[in-house]
Amino acid sequence: MNGTSTDARAVRARADALGLPDDEFRDDRDAAIVWSTLVEPGDRVAGAAIAQWGARGALDRARRGDAEGGRLVGDAVWSAALRRWGPRWDAATLRDTVELAARAGAGLLTPVDAGWPRSLGDLGAHAPVALWVRGDASALAAEPSIAIVGARAATAYGEAAAAEVAGDLAARGVIIVSGAAWGIDGVAHRAAFGVGGRTVAVLAGGVDKVYPSGHTELIEAAMAAGGAVAAEVPCGAAPTKWRFLQRNRLIAALGAATVVVEAGWRSGSLNTAGHASALGRPLGAVPGPITSPASAGCHRLLRDYDAVCITCADDALALVGIDAGLASGAGVDAARTDDATRVRDALSTRAPRTVGDIARRAGMDPSDVAVILGYALLAGDAVDRGEGWLRVT
Repeated sequence: MNGTSTDARAVRARADALGLPDDEFRDDRDAAIVWSTLVEPGDRVAGAAIAQWGARGALDRARRGDAEGGRLVGDAVWSAALRRWGPRWDAATLRDTVELAARAGAGLLTPVDAGWPRSLGDLGAHAPVALWVRGDASALAAEPSIAIVGARAATAYGEAAAAEVAGDLAARGVIIVSGAAWGIDGVAHRAAFGVGGRTVAVLAGGVDKVYPSGHTELIEAAMAAGGAVAAEVPCGAAPTKWRFLQRNRLIAALGAATVVVEAGWRSGSLNTAGHASALGRPLGAVPGPITSPASAGCHRLLRDYDAVCITCADDALALVGIDAGLASGAGVDAARTDDATRVRDALSTRAPRTVGDIARRAGMDPSDVAVILGYALLAGDAVDRGEGWLRVT
């Protein structure tokens, strides 16, 4: 964790000094630790109370059980919130969750820290009270940033499109923000750090345990490349449906624009798109085959919600007002071309070969081969015959 927030050891020391509910909270950072364990993501009452009295002042009032909610909250709403938060006032639970954070190397980022992403302020009363972060916290506030989200059950076409757009953007210095899910999210993260770029993964559960667990190595690699993983719930918190939906608002707020790559008619990615639209962020969607249910949501965004058609990284850059002609391409990793050559050499023009066979011949990870084959398909350099792939001469 870089020095833009309270690091893991300092957080643990603060928590050890707190005893709930009797001790005084020394400052807003102390209060942020407690608030993150008390409230669910997006709690409007907590946000309004903090705006009115500050994190420490609002927490002191909540601890004392003050009946007055003040101008921004109202007495009845405040009283209901106190009853909702009451079961979570527990010193042992607080210390346990912070101990988990210390073990995971997670630090705390709060609105009073210099590295706090100011774009989260657009969420108003629904902004997070704090963020738990592993990796380089500066990535959360770095600019420019673009959120790339999409279907978990992605097709080869969708994965290829996501890899191309995310990789080209990251190579030009754009921070890629996504949710670490299967499918498009994972491809976007992998493409970003694969070209030496940076990526931010926003989780619905605690940052001490990546969900899905199958993406643990991917996220570790992303952090090693200067990226970060963040969550507003404390370590040890489980991802739930509510938390996934609320997590999406953070992805939309952290990105200067949101691009959806493949989404079914009722895809959760449309929830992220809705948050982006509500925040006034530019919205883009990658079109797909008109016969593909996996692209029905993208076509819906293009038709009904004024999304911009995204076919390449240049289109996405235009969403955030960057002239693609001025964007530097010097950071593109030559390994992408080298890997494409290896895959091409492993293909035959006569005998179809499976992805596994091609990976064995090229000495590469099958998932990387699948992405490169997607590029080759789009470029007309390879064709999928069903039983295997052929090189187009």
